[in-house]
Amino acid sequence: MNPFKFGTIVEDEFFTDRVNELEQIKQMLDSENHLVLISPRRFGKSSLVAKALQQIGRPSITIDFMKVLNVEDLAAQVLRQVFRLHKFEKVKHFMKHFRVVPTLSYNPMTDGMDVSFVPSVGKSSAMLEDSLELLEKVSSAENRLIVVFDEFQEVNSIDKTLAKQLRAIMQRQKGLNYIFMGSQESMMEEIFEKKKSPFFHFGERMNLKKIPYDDFYNYIESRLPKMPASQKAAITEEILKFTDVHPYYTQQLAAAVYNAIVYSKITENVVAYAIKRQVEEHSLDYERLWANMNRTDRKVMLLLANKKNPITDRSVPTSTSFSSIKRLLKQGYVIKTVGYELEDPFFGEWILGN
Repeated sequence: MNPFKFGTIVEDEFFTDRVNELEQIKQMLDSENHLVLISPRRFGKSSLVAKALQQIGRPSITIDFMKVLNVEDLAAQVLRQVFRLHKFEKVKHFMKHFRVVPTLSYNPMTDGMDVSFVPSVGKSSAMLEDSLELLEKVSSAENRLIVVFDEFQEVNSIDKTLAKQLRAIMQRQKGLNYIFMGSQESMMEEIFEKKKSPFFHFGERMNLKKIPYDDFYNYIESRLPKMPASQKAAITEEILKFTDVHPYYTQQLAAAVYNAIVYSKITENVVAYAIKRQVEEHSLDYERLWANMNRTDRKVMLLLANKKNPITDRSVPTSTSFSSIKRLLKQGYVIKTVGYELEDPFFGEWILGN
């Protein structure tokens, strides 16, 4: 079995140890405080939080704000998650005073409860308030509920007043821990660092960085197939150099290298072979993405693929570069670490080859 995993929640032996971050999250959740966890997409936020929740062993619910349609849908998703933790009989007495009664039905496909609210003019706030207050009621002092809101930067795009509604309810609650995860740093800063924002300093901020080079080096080297130590070291270094230690793409390339060695019996230039295969597999996707970019964005992407800084490069006016980078950051094609870099190194390889 391939010892490298990507694309889903990474756990157990596939989890690349983030010992310090893991302990920091567990300590925070042992208090009455809330956590604001920020990092680019595919940096392992979800896997890290899942690992922390598993070790803590307290009940938790997770809602992805990218999948929330409106305020009524958020209220319904909260209830759906509550029914995942508790049988309806256990919580139905808490729902007697709901101002808007939800429609409930059993779903044999998921073996869970389907929940929906009939849209009512002027009633969405009541639906949300009743649903969130239920979280406090099903929580207990000994076994506090942990509520995870993923991609929370989307809160304002769901409804302009949603952040204000949520803050008004949450500030009254006790016995709950909230985790707000986000992949757009500037948008999360607007929500949690701007004084006029309802969520100003509502939680303890934590920025998730790349996994330290040495930790990832040891992780990869120990999982590669049996071969001379010098060859293992060279392959590991080549993988990390190409991915720049990006958590997701390092796992992806390491998995491809493992397959190339074990199944395709490649013995020379194995990393280059694996990179070429990955680029070929996704070339149609890259072609489509490239076709939808304007000329300035393409120029900035090309500069980044060549490891150049678009801000200081004279081929593009500085103001134009800033606008382009801001747009590419929001779209997820560029990430900000120490500087700016392409989110997907395989896309960068495709750009250089075309």
